[in-house]
Amino acid sequence: MCVFHGCLFPTIYSIPNPPPSSGHQCNSLPLAGRAGQLASFKANTLAAAWTGVQRQEVVCKRLDDNSIVQNNYCDPDSKPPENQRTCNTEPCPPEWFIGDWLECSKTCDGGMRTRAVLCIRKIGPSEEETLDYSGCLTHRPVEKEPCNNQSCPPQWVTLDWSECTPKCGPGFKHRIVLCKSSDLSKTFPAAQCPEESKPPVRIRCSLGRCPPPRWVTGDWGQCSAQCGLGQQMRTVQCLSYTGQASSDCPETVRPPSMQQCESKCDSTPISNTEECKDVNKVAYCPLVLKFKFCSRAYFRQMCCKTCQGH
Repeated sequence: MCVFHGCLFPTIYSIPNPPPSSGHQCNSLPLAGRAGQLASFKANTLAAAWTGVQRQEVVCKRLDDNSIVQNNYCDPDSKPPENQRTCNTEPCPPEWFIGDWLECSKTCDGGMRTRAVLCIRKIGPSEEETLDYSGCLTHRPVEKEPCNNQSCPPQWVTLDWSECTPKCGPGFKHRIVLCKSSDLSKTFPAAQCPEESKPPVRIRCSLGRCPPPRWVTGDWGQCSAQCGLGQQMRTVQCLSYTGQASSDCPETVRPPSMQQCESKCDSTPISNTEECKDVNKVAYCPLVLKFKFCSRAYFRQMCCKTCQGH
C-alpha cells in the first residue's frame, strides 16, 4: 500500500511462482514451508519531493495452506531480494490553509475579526509552498467577519476642566461628568453607569503664590469747612487679593486717612443791615483773633463777631 501525505491508495498483493523444488521432501520438515514470495506494496518514507516509495516484501509460507510462518523455516539461501519502486509522482493538489480567528476589534457595538487564509501545496514531507489564491480550485474561505454586535452599556463621558479658582494659591478645578450611550447620542441618569468607575469631578490645583494684602484707599470726602481751612477724610483698608479684610498690611506704609483742606470763601462784604456773626462752619475764629488776622478782610468777614472791636 502506498501512503502519501495522508492519502491512501489500494493495496496490491501478487504471488509469483514458487522457485524450483530442492532435493528435500516437503514432509521432511513438519509444519515447515519452503521459500515463497508475497509481493506487498507497502508504505515507506518518501524519497523525493512529492514521490512515495513502494517496497516488495518477501515472506516464508507453508506449502499446504499458504499461511505465513517465521523465516527460519525457509532456506535463507533461496530468499529472493526485496525490490522497491517509486509511486505517486504527481504533485499533490493545492489546498486552503485556514488560521485561527484573531481577537475582535471591539468588545461591543460591532467589530471585525480576521484570520489567515492561504493557498498552499505540499512539496515534501515537511515542505510546502504558497500559491496564488487562484491555485486552489475550491471556494476561498472568508478572511474577515463581523463580531460582537451587541450594544455597549452606557459609559461615563467627561467635559473639559474649568479654570483653577481662585486665581492664585491652592484651589480647585471642576468639570461635568455625564452618563452617555456608547455612540454619545443619548444621556442617561447617572445611576445607569457604574459608580465605582465614575471619573472625578473636582481636582486640586494652584496657579502660584498669591500677592500679599495691600492698603486700599477710598475717595476723599468733603472738606469740613465751607469756607477757608478744614479737614477731609477717606477710608483706608487692608484687603487681601480676594477683597477680604486683612490685618497683614505693614503699618509703615499705611496711607493717611485725613488731610487739611481749604474751601473758597465768598468775599462779598457784609452789609450794615446784616447781623455780624461768625460763619457757623468755620472753627478757626479763635485762632484768627489770637494770631491777629482780623485786619484781613477775608478773616474779618468769616469771623465778624470774634473780630468785632479788634
